[in-house]
Parts: sequence; C-alpha cells; structure tokens
Amino acid sequence: MARNLVLASVALALAIPSHAPAQWLNYKTPGIPRTKDGKPDLSAPAPKTADGKPDFTGLWQDDNAGRAETSKALDRLKPLPWAAKIAAERRENLWKDAPGVLCLPEGPSVNAGVGKIVQTPNLLLMLFGGTLYREIFLDGRDLPEDPNPDWMGYSVGHWEGDTLVIVTAGFNDKTWLDEEGHPHTEALRVTERLRRPDFGHLEMTKTMVDPGALAEPLTVPLKFELDADTQPLEYVCNENEKDRQHLVGKASDEKSVAVAPEILAKYAGAYLAISPTSGRPIDFAIKVDGDHLVITGVGPTSPLIPVSQTDFAGLGMHFVFEMGDTGVVKDVILKAVEGDLKAARK
Repeated sequence: MARNLVLASVALALAIPSHAPAQWLNYKTPGIPRTKDGKPDLSAPAPKTADGKPDFTGLWQDDNAGRAETSKALDRLKPLPWAAKIAAERRENLWKDAPGVLCLPEGPSVNAGVGKIVQTPNLLLMLFGGTLYREIFLDGRDLPEDPNPDWMGYSVGHWEGDTLVIVTAGFNDKTWLDEEGHPHTEALRVTERLRRPDFGHLEMTKTMVDPGALAEPLTVPLKFELDADTQPLEYVCNENEKDRQHLVGKASDEKSVAVAPEILAKYAGAYLAISPTSGRPIDFAIKVDGDHLVITGVGPTSPLIPVSQTDFAGLGMHFVFEMGDTGVVKDVILKAVEGDLKAARK
C-alpha cells in the first residue's frame, strides 16, 4: 500500500516532502552580521526599521527547538465532536484530500510558517513557495465586518511595543487547522504575536478561536530561524505533482501483531534525523504508552501500529527499527513513497 508522506506530521517536520522548495545555495546575504569564521551571527541584535520597529525581513525556517512545544499544544487540542469525527475520517483515508496534496493553500494551519518576510511601514508580506502569499496591513485599518471568505484570510496588524500583533479573519472552511485534518468553520479567527528577540530568531504565539469547531481556543508556540545565505527558487505544486495517484488504501488496512512489552521498551528513546532538504537536525522521541508505541515531538502524539516485531506503521509511513551487534537499537528507518530516511538513536 502506498502511503502519504506529504501531510503526515512527522514527514512535515523531517522535511522530506515531494514538493520541497528548491533553493539557491552559497549566495551570501549582503549586509548582515557575521562571526569571525564568516557565518551569519544569529545571536546579534535584531535589526530595526527607520521608524524604530523590529525588522522581520528575511527568509525563515521553522526551528526544531520549538517543535516539542508545538506538539504539546496540539495534544491539548479539543475539537467539537463533529470536527473530531472528520479528523478521524481524514486520518483513516491517509490524508489524501489534504490541501497540500491537492496543491491548494494550507491557510491557517499551524505548519504554514512565515516564509520569506518583506516588511514596509504599512504592509508586511509573507511569501511562500510558488505564488502563495499573505498580506498583513499595518496602516491602521480595521478588519472588514463581512470579509469575503478566502484561503489565507484577511490580516491586519498593530504594534504592542516590539511585538507585532496580527489578527486574521475571513477564512473559507476548505483548509485544515493542523496536519491531522482537524477542520474549522468560516468563523475562525487567528491572532499571532510575532517578535524577533535577536538577529537570527523569530518567536510567534498563534491563537485560534473557532466556537463552531473548537471547545476552547488553541494556542501554539512557534519558533523560526533565519535561513541566511539562501534564496528560494520558484515552485509550482501542479507543475510536477505525482503523489496523489499513489495515495491508496486506508489506515485500517494495517493489521497489528502482538509485540512483547520488553521488545517495545527496546525501541523507546530519542532519535535524530537530518533533513535532506535543509540539512537541519530533526529530533523526535518514541515512547511506550501502555501496550503500544507513540511518537512525540513532531506534531500531536500519535500511535505506531506494529505490523511485525520490528516494523511499525503510523503517520502515513513505516518505522523499521534496526538493531546493532549488541542487540540495542541503533536507528529507525522511515519508509515512505518518496524515499527512506534514517534517524539515529541518540
């Protein structure tokens, strides 16, 4: 059975989607602080605009250090019963109708990131792969009373000290809140609080309020790191999309087998993979929860279904544990349609 890597939470975190944006490498960003060895000085003071506001301009990648915090927040997500049912159906269908798989905008998803920011006094732009973008108006206007529902919503921002507060409304109901497939209604309202503590880092707190889909507001912390000396290339999802034809079967097609507790315990631990697209380290953990394994740190805590004594299915892929000569697990191979990735045990 072919499996969906693109929208699985661990796949997103491990950055091995089939549509990873291409980037120019080895192009030095001019005018930025650097260390003695010529690398970008990410700990230097944050830059300011001419009017003294923090300047968020730059290309930003999600920061691995913030993923565990985000995962914990998503574990506390409390959808209403109808929304939980839809998410379960989407999980059963291996997320094959996810916006990203359909080459559609991801909207307010917690994984949408901030992309490349271009900041002016009255307008902040977030540019994403392909032709996708967000406009955040900083000219003092209010949100429209009855905005036309669209994919990315309508955003206005204001400053509270060095924090930019962005409020967005006017979403359609075709996008997802997260990679697990939780839906939202057109009443969704998102508030983002964005700050730049130093040159190389952004911190955001995103709060989603939707009385029609969530029992209470969902707040997730997000962190980003400046991807200096890099320039993204054009990417158009529909131009070479080859995933959807392989997304067949159901999650329930995986038939579990019994695995003894002492064997499960051998697989528990912290693992480290290196993203093949960005070169960044990706940390996640596998734990024993009762009579099964779960994966944490890359999205909501998710179960792994044993299909053999060493092979576990979950998040749209397979996790195959490899033992060393001493009988201790040395790594786990993540197998998916787009290829395999090895994560070493720490």
